[in-house]
Amino acid sequence: MNYKMFRAINRLAGRNSTLDTFMIFISQKTRFLYIFLLALMWFRNNSYKKIILFAGVSVGFALFINRFTQLFYFKPHPFVTHRVRILIPSQNNSSFPSKHKVLAFALATSVLLRERLFGSIMRFLAILTVFSRIWLSHHYPFDIIGSAFIGILTSIAIGNIGNNTYNIFNSFVTWIINVFGIQKSDSFHIKKDRFPSSYFQLHYIKN
Repeated sequence: MNYKMFRAINRLAGRNSTLDTFMIFISQKTRFLYIFLLALMWFRNNSYKKIILFAGVSVGFALFINRFTQLFYFKPHPFVTHRVRILIPSQNNSSFPSKHKVLAFALATSVLLRERLFGSIMRFLAILTVFSRIWLSHHYPFDIIGSAFIGILTSIAIGNIGNNTYNIFNSFVTWIINVFGIQKSDSFHIKKDRFPSSYFQLHYIKN
């Protein structure tokens, strides 16, 4: 099933130069789109800075899980075990978990839990990148899906941490923001959403 799904997508590669160019762009340049979106958030207002820093915590944990998994598990890329259409070269590391997909979905999910617009855009970019990596024969579908789940579940777990730990993160993030020169008259209040307990609603209060 995994290989059949891979072949169904990968066989489309090399038939249309416009689509191939688009897939290469998505695979290689999406990281800059993420940076652009994060920059927009950072300079939007102070509450968005806190969203970004909390997302950084999720991404950090996701990266640790990715590294730890690769110490004990290795799966070759499709271009190693099969004759496939390769449009651009890739590193010969483990196909699962995919570091880029783990981090992309961890970031997108963490932002989405707190900000719908930017989080939805990042999630859409992550899905596009997933498809492009299969198109370029760099990963199997199940490897990508598994990597996405690692990123998603990590961010959800961070979003559901207990009140005491959350308060520590909250204090730490607020301290970082103050270090970056936020005015002392600015204060932040974070409270849990009344509906899904896994979500946190951020409120920016201007004194």
